[in-house]
Formats: sequence, structure tokens, C-alpha cells
Amino acid sequence: MKILITGGAGQLGRDCETVLKKNHQVTPVDLEVLDIADRTAVNAFVHDLKPDVILNCAAFTRVDDCETEKELACKVNVEGPKHLASAAGTRGARMIHISTDYVFDGKKPVPEYYTENDGTHPISNYGLTKLEAEKAVCEETDRHSIIRTAWLYGANGRNFLKTMLRLAIGDPEREFKVVHDQFGSPTWSYRLAEQIATVMDADVNGIFHATSEGHCTWYELATTFLDEMAVPNAFVPCTTQDYPTPAERPANSILENQRLKDEGLNIMRDWRADLIQFVTLFKDRLLDEAK
Repeated sequence: MKILITGGAGQLGRDCETVLKKNHQVTPVDLEVLDIADRTAVNAFVHDLKPDVILNCAAFTRVDDCETEKELACKVNVEGPKHLASAAGTRGARMIHISTDYVFDGKKPVPEYYTENDGTHPISNYGLTKLEAEKAVCEETDRHSIIRTAWLYGANGRNFLKTMLRLAIGDPEREFKVVHDQFGSPTWSYRLAEQIATVMDADVNGIFHATSEGHCTWYELATTFLDEMAVPNAFVPCTTQDYPTPAERPANSILENQRLKDEGLNIMRDWRADLIQFVTLFKDRLLDEAK
């Protein structure tokens, strides 16, 4: 199949390209090539390329900045997916859109989890824009797969693990505070790319959750990762109140891959197993980059 990947230079987009190009003709694009907020440009690009699948990995993901740059967040996170889904519908292509745990308020007590059937209630502007994008995709085309994920990390781009590694290497004796009362499922972007390929090949419609199995806190994730990397650190746990941010974060971001399991499509693994494999593959590269 011919696949258009928007956000192709990002963390997930690059892994999707790596996975999908094994069996398909892939065209990854980023803002420099295609501004998804430009409806005319999107329609022209899709008309010329004639993709069978449009995979949208593009998003304005700087959660705190979404609180102040609301117009830009809306253009990228809402209008962009709407234009892509509309073009997909006109073309008869499948639309695959990546969404987030931030569509939930995170008020459920841990270890309860959120399924695709739970009601949404975003508590940040980022979460609101991502929820509006889901609605827009559903309205524009029936052939859609919306995949909600959370706590992404990977070898490409910026992410939480790379930040923690850089801090630890830069000052291993400093007591950096890391939040220990927010829970989620750390998800390797390469594994998610493989899961996306599985959903795409199955040609199934609707909303799916796709995160690693199991859960932890940000502090547990940071220290587990640095232990695997054999990097000393003096990180200390703290509460969300100890580390205030402009945007409110869900305290519970644990998603259950219920629909994937019901459809026999779930390939996601325990977060620790994927983290170990990730470190095994990229340890030297991560260290060089952090230094």
C-alpha cells in the first residue's frame, strides 16, 4: 500500500517509517513539506500522492505551551487532523490518527484503568484539542482508526527519558525532583509503530488504546531507566504539588488495550521488557547524545 505519514520527522513518525517501509511504499512528510493546517495544501498533496492510508503522527505536543499558544494548538491538533481526514474520505483512504491519554481527567483511583468506553474529560487545553481532533476525524470519514497512547519514548527526538539521562550525566550528585504520584504506562515508540501496522493491516475502525502493559510513576520510570543504563543519579520522588506546571496532568494515565485484545490484535508488551530492549539497542547512542 501507499502510505502518507504526517509528522514524519518526529519520534513516532520515524519509527513508523522504519516499520512500514518493510512492506509498503511510504512517504513521510513534516511541516517543511506539508502544513496540515492548510486545507488547500492537504487536498492538493493527497490528490497528487493518492495514498491508501494517511497516518497522522503530527501534533503540537508541548503540553504547557498549549495553555498559552491556543491558536497554534488548535491549528495543528484540530484543524490539521480534520483536513487530513476529509482528504482521506474524499480519496477513499484509511485515516489513522494518533491521540492521547490526556483526553481523560485521570481521576480514577490507581490501579484502575481507562478503556475505550470510558467517558472523556480533558483537564488541559492540549487534551481538549486532542479530543476535538478525535471528533473531527470521526465526522469526516468512517474509515478511521484512532489510536490513543501515552508516555512515549524512543530513540529519535526529545522525550522524558532523554531529559532524565541528560540531567543525571550533567550532575549525578544533584537531587533532581521527579513526580511520584502520576501513573501511566511507558510506551516505546517502535513497539507502537508495530502495533499501528497491525491495526492498519486488519483494516478495523474506531478508537483503540495502545500502551505498554503494566504501569509505574515518572520517578519509577526515571530510576529504572537510569539503573538499566548504569548511570548514577540522586533523583528524589516528589508530588505533583511539589512540581507545578502550567498545564494540569492526569494523575492516572493507565490505559487498557481492551479493543486490541477483543480484536486479537494486541502486541504490546510489559513496559519493563520493552525498556530493557530499548536500552540494549540504543545505550551507546543515548549516552553519546546526552553528553
